[in-house]
Amino acid sequence: QEQLLESGGGLVQAGGSLRLSCAASGRTFSSYTMGWFRQAPGKEREFVTAGTWSGGYLYYVDYADSVKGRFTISRDNAKNTVYLQMNSLKPEDTAVYYCAAGSRALADVNFWGKGTLVTVSS
Repeated sequence: QEQLLESGGGLVQAGGSLRLSCAASGRTFSSYTMGWFRQAPGKEREFVTAGTWSGGYLYYVDYADSVKGRFTISRDNAKNTVYLQMNSLKPEDTAVYYCAAGSRALADVNFWGKGTLVTVSS
């Protein structure tokens, strides 16, 4: 059974950093575009970032304007894991972060993780 399992969420002060991990299992996700969405309390789920790799080379990446220059997506194919490095965190980054696998820059999502909570205190 295909599964995406997020980890690494927690409580951090504004200006701090966190690294989220998304461990994929049940199949090889190497051909999928991988990325992250988030959902803040009382708001709709929104796109954060998407990346597509070939042979370990990141040939497509996109970030939401709100996280550009602060967040970085990366991937370890040997571990079948995708990471989201989040720096200079702001209180408005507080949300449940969801890992996703799909296509078309994640316009189509085939698999979702269950999410991990990130709370940024001011």
